[in-house]
Formats: sequence, structure tokens, C-alpha cells
Amino acid sequence: MENRSEPARDPLAGEDETEARRSAAARLFDIRRVIGGLFAVYGVIVTLMGVFDGRAELDKAEGVRINLWAGLAMLAFGLLMLLWQWLRPAEPPASGERERVAGQPDDPGADSTARA
Repeated sequence: MENRSEPARDPLAGEDETEARRSAAARLFDIRRVIGGLFAVYGVIVTLMGVFDGRAELDKAEGVRINLWAGLAMLAFGLLMLLWQWLRPAEPPASGERERVAGQPDDPGADSTARA
């Protein structure tokens, strides 16, 4: 008895629609979007804190607006991550790659006991 793990298929959805769903899911859960978004939001917050730093904060940092520079660096990094995600969107793995990841052999005729 063989136990093959195949993805569930919607009988009403066509192949194009299934590929579109996989592609949308791959883009939605792209780590670059999460990292870029967080860095951009935190960068804006820290930059605003740096712009409105008082005399005490400047004296503590020896006259350097460290919050401003750190915030701008975080904002630039976050925007670069979002730009990278936008220019090179994530694609779902091809069906052959998904089968290899699931532990199925490359050759369908290969004996499963021959694996080490």
C-alpha cells in the first residue's frame, strides 16, 4: 500500500486558477515583505524621534543625532527589502520540486528500500 502525499485539488478550479493561488500565497508569505515592512515602520518612528530629539538626548549622544541616522538607515533597509520583493517576486516551486521536497524519489520507478 502506497502512501503518496499529493496536494488537495479543487475539482471546480482549473489548473491556471490553482497556479495563481499558489503564486499569490508564495508572495503573501514572502519574508522580505515582513522584514521590509517592519524596518520601514520602525525606521519612520525612530527617524521622527531623531528629528524631535531634545537637548538632553543630544548631550547624551555627544551632539550626534543618533536616532535620526539610525532611523534613516532602518528606513532605507526596509525600503530596499520591499523594492527587492517587488522587483523579484517569489514564485511557488514547480510541481517536480514539490514532490522531491515531500520525500518522493526523483525516479518514480526507484525502489524505496534502496534509499539510505
